Amino acid sequence: MSGRFGIYAPTPEFGAVHNPFGKDTANLGLFRALAEHGGFEEVSVLSPVPGSVPALTQALLRGRPSRTRITAASLYDPQAGIRAGSILRGKADLADQAWLRRQAGDRAYSLLGLIHTIGAPAIREYIASACMAPIQPWDALICTSPAVKEGMEVMFKEYGAYLADRFGGRGRPRPALPLVPLGVDGAALAAQADRPDRRAETRERLGIGPDDVLVLWLGRLSFFEKAFPQPMFRAVAEAAALSGKRIAFAMAGWFPNGDLGRQIYEEAARAYAPEMPLHILDGNDRELISSLWAASDVFLSLVDNIQETFGLTPLEAMAAGLPIVASDWDGYRYTVRDGQEGFLARTLGGPPGRAGRMMATRHVFHQDAYQNYVGTIAQHTAVDVGQAAAAIARLAADPELRRRMGAAGRERVRTTFDWPVVARQMRDLSEGLESERKAGRPFGTAETPRIDPIKGDPFAQFAGFATAVLGPGTRLSLRPGASVDQALAELRRTEPVRLDSFAGPWRANLTECAAVLNRIGGGGASAAEIQSAFPASRREAVALALVWMCKLGILAWSGDA
Repeated sequence: MSGRFGIYAPTPEFGAVHNPFGKDTANLGLFRALAEHGGFEEVSVLSPVPGSVPALTQALLRGRPSRTRITAASLYDPQAGIRAGSILRGKADLADQAWLRRQAGDRAYSLLGLIHTIGAPAIREYIASACMAPIQPWDALICTSPAVKEGMEVMFKEYGAYLADRFGGRGRPRPALPLVPLGVDGAALAAQADRPDRRAETRERLGIGPDDVLVLWLGRLSFFEKAFPQPMFRAVAEAAALSGKRIAFAMAGWFPNGDLGRQIYEEAARAYAPEMPLHILDGNDRELISSLWAASDVFLSLVDNIQETFGLTPLEAMAAGLPIVASDWDGYRYTVRDGQEGFLARTLGGPPGRAGRMMATRHVFHQDAYQNYVGTIAQHTAVDVGQAAAAIARLAADPELRRRMGAAGRERVRTTFDWPVVARQMRDLSEGLESERKAGRPFGTAETPRIDPIKGDPFAQFAGFATAVLGPGTRLSLRPGASVDQALAELRRTEPVRLDSFAGPWRANLTECAAVLNRIGGGGASAAEIQSAFPASRREAVALALVWMCKLGILAWSGDA
């Protein structure tokens, strides 16, 4: 075991999320897999405010024995990134991190971002910002499916051509776009599913007989971001007629729009499948979900939305030993092989043209919310109901086929999508980027800015707003006629005044400020002379305190600024 790895966590807390999005589940699973199975000597969690090491260790390792050491560090500490070698973010926005790294050097470490969706124009925009930020060839945006990789290759090619045409030059700076899938805990899901007693108990509670077939959907119950349910309702109902079996449909998830969402789904079910037993269940009840893996016979997911780029729930279902009926859609066609682990129903997208351009334009100009934008596209994307119905009917009528496809799904998870397999791919990627970092040449030159010229130091960017700027030669003195004792009294007066304490952590504390006043005395001193009396780590805080005391009229300034 050797090597180190970093994880960027905006808040250093990991755990169950109420009403989870797929990215939340996937990120937590990946972070845990890297800690448990990545083979790293150390995994460091980097946050703006470092977290508790015992709490992070429990969240990532869950009390399991591991030779990997969990540590915590500040995201702003360049040495933490250098020690880690690579920093993974569970999001595809790396531009600001690249500028932060540049202050330590473009070769300091590698940045990895995870692409969860490419549907939103705003997300595509911050992904594309990698072309403008100091991203290097040893950085990567991880694509979880071939469809995402292909889409990103095209986007970067076209955007790079635009930038070259706009600004000249032949370079096409962009991160690597490796294909690394998401994963699941195959053993845990299999253990949940392989419980005959729980299967019988759950089916009895739902009113499902031994010879009935239970079809399961798991995920957000969102027609505007996941899937319109009408094709699924109709496919299940038609499958019952084709097979002669009683087929029930369980939808486990949560409604982003609450009770209204439930009413809309129930209304559609009454219209398209009035005889179908429908169970809408709480997707936040983890014990219930565990029971449904045991109780179900077929997993159904006819996703039609550009928001979906991978699809974690079919993998979970495969690990649970369920055959899959899914739409032939982006990541689904990567994880589920038609005729092996299940069946894929063909899909039909709308024709490119003015209507699609206007849908995007209305969203870009804030006339339509993102949910309305992707929902409108999904409403005009078709899934072949007949193919889906025939696949469900075939599985409903043939228990042996269900068993074979379920076993094939488990084997596919074991060899390709189990977290240990994915964690090893992530480690290989990190090591490959490290080799590139040591041997390759960075984009850009030494003359380019080290600080983001758009989001950089406000005291530098707005220096022209002030009459002058505090510099090493600026002379500070007590206000005319004031003694040191009077200045110290004025300093003490600030302590109970809440307006005076605002933003206090940025500057020297009151004890240090008192030392400054004594240092200045009656004769004054330059800013450089004052700062030299303090440790290097505190000199910038002292400089801000000098300006603050000038603001309150305790000090006066003059001379070279």
